[in-house]
This record gives sequence, structure tokens and C-alpha cells, in this order.
Amino acid sequence: MPESAEYLRIAADVIADVRSGKLKPGDRLPSLAQTRADYGVSYGTVQMAYVRLEALRVIRRQQGKGVFVTDPKTWMREP
Repeated sequence: MPESAEYLRIAADVIADVRSGKLKPGDRLPSLAQTRADYGVSYGTVQMAYVRLEALRVIRRQQGKGVFVTDPKTWMREP
């Protein structure tokens, strides 16, 4: 899979973890460096995934503190 599509997989994995309850509102996501290492992708790819998740309101960033899961009620629709 081309690396440019990997950011979609990372974002989809985070969304799946929230939907399944593995990640809960307020949970901190791994650092960009840790996610990069876990997926074997570049920093830019992880950054794109986090930007996408932020645009979808799945996560919020707090400068100097990290990236946190938002309440799914604000963005998740019933299937």
C-alpha cells in the first residue's frame, strides 16, 4: 500500500478503536513518534492522519499536552 494511503488506515484504526470502546473520551493517543514507529511510516503520514481525525472532530490537540479522543456523541452517527 502506498504510504500516502497509510494515513487513511491510521485514521480508520483510531476511529475503529473509539467505536469499539478500546479508546474512550479523554484518552490520550500515542505520540506522533510512537505512532510512526508502530505503523512504520513517516512523521508526515502520521501528521496527516491526525489532521484528518482533528477535522472529523475525533481528536483534539492540546499544545504541550498531547492528542486526546473527543466524545463520540459529537461526531459519531448511528449506523
